[in-house]
Amino acid sequence: MASLPVSASFMLNERLTQFLDHLRYERNVSAHTLRNYESDLQQFFDYLAPVHIKEAGKPAAKRSTSPSGKRNEPDITQIDHLTIREWLSSLHSEHKKKTSIARKLAALRTFFQFLVREGVIELNPAKLVATPRKEKKLPVHLSIEDAIRFIETPNIETDFGRRDRAILELLYATGVRVSELVSLNLRDIDFKNKLLRVMGKRGKERIVPFGDPALKALEDYLAVRENFLMNAPATKRDAQPLILNYQGTRMTTRSVGRLVEKYIRLCAGIHDISPHALRHSFATHLLDSGADLRDIQELLGHARLSTTQIYTHVSMERLIEVYDKSHPKA
Repeated sequence: MASLPVSASFMLNERLTQFLDHLRYERNVSAHTLRNYESDLQQFFDYLAPVHIKEAGKPAAKRSTSPSGKRNEPDITQIDHLTIREWLSSLHSEHKKKTSIARKLAALRTFFQFLVREGVIELNPAKLVATPRKEKKLPVHLSIEDAIRFIETPNIETDFGRRDRAILELLYATGVRVSELVSLNLRDIDFKNKLLRVMGKRGKERIVPFGDPALKALEDYLAVRENFLMNAPATKRDAQPLILNYQGTRMTTRSVGRLVEKYIRLCAGIHDISPHALRHSFATHLLDSGADLRDIQELLGHARLSTTQIYTHVSMERLIEVYDKSHPKA
């Protein structure tokens, strides 16, 4: 790989900081995406320049530390596609998922493209590395009966039960992502027309309808929501968030994940589902009922129709199953 003058080479961490600032302020990526980029790139940097001392006998180009044990930063301009392939191969040998490896490669491509734009390097070495073929994995979803049974698990005689019922009802009724749900504010709900205003990925806004069961669950929760809000310290009290935790502040995606795990344990016969399974169930049940794929794409907030088309495979599997069980010549 052709290199630029030595003066163009900076410490990796300095370049990473510049790159993250670019993502944060110019591309306006989400905090979640930002954390993933930083984590993936730090893993690559640690591979190139681990803090411990490498074994003697390794090629000089691969030794990243001095005898004192201090990290010696590699020259950015000398990182080529072979180095990247070696790293990805090491991840594969550690039995990392192909989806995870593909994401890390995508992070490297974006990072090196930023360096090309900044004039640090001439070519993007990550573009020469093929993306691992992802395993085709159909989304896990519940039957209609199991979805309803699961949603009705919370005890609505308690404040927490009312809140949790509203969360599960909304996830299934609207198909929103958990991150979108916890980001909702009260002003985003049109109770009269039963509509949610959702801010999706890349700041794309969409309007999603919901039904009477979700409306009823929301109204029951809002009747006790003030009890949650009163638990917040005066300095942190914010009346805007829709979903509040026990401290009276905005609930996190992780908390919703723990909530779902709790009700999985309480609901007999339902296993291995995540909050995302309700989103998959929403899409699958709409498709099974005859909804148009493009309408489902709009409701889910998918940028590409190909992302939504995975649900056609789910429905086809179900049709084949019904055929095999029902047709005399199956």
